[in-house]
Amino acid sequence: MNDHDDKHTDPERFREQLSTEEYSVMFEHGTERPGSSPLLAEERRGTYHCAACGAELFHSGTKFESGSGWPSFSAALPGSLGLQQDTSHGMRRTEYHCSNCGAHQGHVFTDGPAPTGLRYCNNGISLRFEPADD
Repeated sequence: MNDHDDKHTDPERFREQLSTEEYSVMFEHGTERPGSSPLLAEERRGTYHCAACGAELFHSGTKFESGSGWPSFSAALPGSLGLQQDTSHGMRRTEYHCSNCGAHQGHVFTDGPAPTGLRYCNNGISLRFEPADD
C-alpha cells in the first residue's frame, strides 16, 4: 500500500518556496489547526491543487462540509494521490500524499457521503484553489 518512494521529488527543493508551516505539514507530516483554513468556506467551482508542485488533486464538486475542521472531499482525481499506512498517535489510519511530489495532504476515512463513502480530510495549507473560468 506504500507507494511513496524514490520517484518523488526531493522535498528540499520546495523549502524555499513554502512557508515554514507549509513545509512542516507537507514534508514533515505536521497538521494544521482545525478550523484555520480559509478553504473551509470556499464554495466556488474550481480545482484544488497540491500547494507544493501544483498537481491537480480534487474538483470542487467533490468537496463537502464534514464538520471535521479541515476541507473534505469525497473523491480524488484518478492517479493524483498515493496511500500509506500511518500508525502515529496510537491510531491506524490511511495517510495520503500527492502522487507527483510526495507532499502530505491528509488522511482518508470511510465515513464520507455516497456514492464513494470516503472522506479525504485534507490540510488546507497543503492545497491551492484555482477557480473555474465561468
